[in-house]
Amino acid sequence: MAESVEPVAVAEEPVAAVFVARPRWAEGLRAYGLIVAMWLRSTMAYRTSFVLTTFGNFAATAFDFVTILLMFSHIDVLGGYTLPEIALLYGSAGMAFGLADLLMGSMDRLGRRVRDGTLDTLLVRPVPVLAQVAADRFALRRLGRVSQGALVFGYALVTLDIDWTVVKVLMVPLMVLSGAAIFGAVFVAGAAFQFVAQDASQVQNSFTYGGATLLQYPPTVFATDLVRGVTFVVPLAFVNWLPALYVLGRDYPLGLPDWVAFLPPLVAGACCAAAGLAWRAGLRAYRSTGS
Repeated sequence: MAESVEPVAVAEEPVAAVFVARPRWAEGLRAYGLIVAMWLRSTMAYRTSFVLTTFGNFAATAFDFVTILLMFSHIDVLGGYTLPEIALLYGSAGMAFGLADLLMGSMDRLGRRVRDGTLDTLLVRPVPVLAQVAADRFALRRLGRVSQGALVFGYALVTLDIDWTVVKVLMVPLMVLSGAAIFGAVFVAGAAFQFVAQDASQVQNSFTYGGATLLQYPPTVFATDLVRGVTFVVPLAFVNWLPALYVLGRDYPLGLPDWVAFLPPLVAGACCAAAGLAWRAGLRAYRSTGS
């Protein structure tokens, strides 16, 4: 006769005690990477199309600098700045915005998803909604804008006679990365606004695309009130104006002190935190269309 086996009591443990749970931001990054990889495979399936669209993106954005070149065919300085100095502003703004547009440019589609109810499909997935929206339809062709800005930026660095120091050398990548983070925060904040005003993508574009165009020119050509607005309200001046003027050895607008040129990383962090809070508030306020 087989011996009876008594059941052994097993202490119930929470899943988190057995498996190390990933932080929410790590889950979002992983999901973002997986979605981007999917779109990259789709893009590379039609490589000729990818090359042509990337070149088209490059050429379309290059017309902005062609406009500046046409202006300088009739003038020597613009707002007290020479062509290479404006090229430095143009290139840094182009790279910073291009990186943000590459990584977060799909955020402007959120209003459409809210209107047609397709946002509901993202809410039921076990993945952060922000990662899904940001990675949706990832367009590698936007590298055309980044490369065009980098070429103009390289021209400026070669042409300008800058008294380089270690701090100025470090300021260059810091300016581009901090600027990309600030623009990325503006993309997220603009998307959060679309939870309330569902047809507001153009409002968002006025701060993203419009802000990038604004920063291509020196602050001296704009009204003082506008400069104050993009410094203290929507801090786009920290994308490139203030750090670039430090590299050029130029005076800052509004009589700001010298140390403000070192604030872009802090400003970028504050903008990202504020955009995150706005996103969470917008997502909580979302009500399904019921469709």
